[in-house]
Amino acid sequence: MRPGLPTAPHPASRLSAPRVSRLVMVSVLVLLLTACGYHQAGSATHIPANVRTLAVPIFATHAQAFHTEMAFTQATIRELNTRTKYQIINSDSPDADATLHGTILTQTVAPLTYDATTGQSSSYLVSITAKVLLTAHDGHVLYRNDSILYREQFQSTQDLSGFIQEDGYAVKRVAREFAHTIVSDMLESF
Repeated sequence: MRPGLPTAPHPASRLSAPRVSRLVMVSVLVLLLTACGYHQAGSATHIPANVRTLAVPIFATHAQAFHTEMAFTQATIRELNTRTKYQIINSDSPDADATLHGTILTQTVAPLTYDATTGQSSSYLVSITAKVLLTAHDGHVLYRNDSILYREQFQSTQDLSGFIQEDGYAVKRVAREFAHTIVSDMLESF
């Protein structure tokens, strides 16, 4: 530099401290969003775009329980109808683009708490394990989960004249939670 001539400040020296901190924060945010698997809803689906119809036959069962497979099948169909635009066929159909097979593996009911005065069980825990398999028309596996466990607590009644079998309602609550989780996982898993 020659003496007597005005000098232009260096471009970096024109940034104020608040501006620099905002620039750093924006850069960090961009890095985090690109590094954590951020994506638009629906873009990480297991189901290919060419699938328009889904067959959901009645779930199989290995459990010695009454209508658990029906509750799980109905809840899954209801969830798919509510959250997707697929045409749902509630049977095993060769015309479907994909088929969702479910199996109830086990169902147990165990006493959870006891009434101290009577010594009888006052609440129970129902545990249900299941598996699901979604296959394309050509047999290609689109989604699989071989071990899904859900539990639900229910109260028993001591009044036998007004006895209501509560375990069926507990199974329906488990079925709704199961269906919500499975459909979410098939549609939006990371």
